[in-house]
Amino acid sequence: MPNNSARFSLGIVRTHMRKLFSFKTRVGTFYITEHNERFHPVFDDESLGSYATAEQAAEDLAGGHTFSISGGIDSSTLGIPEDVSEWERLQS
Repeated sequence: MPNNSARFSLGIVRTHMRKLFSFKTRVGTFYITEHNERFHPVFDDESLGSYATAEQAAEDLAGGHTFSISGGIDSSTLGIPEDVSEWERLQS
């Protein structure tokens, strides 16, 4: 499960977040970002948790085990892969 103390809007710290991976779904694009050596699944500029590895972030997002997504979206129904190697790797 995500670290509860890490939920925040990326609008405030956007310049410090580094987008590493993206995955497009029917509701929009999800990202895995890195900030302060922690990995965050992100949707619509909102961090959905904080994880020790990008793999853990992808697994929880794929299984619907992150913080709630605005609009009642269930990430487990979007076909998001658990394996981060199936995500698009972004230039850093």
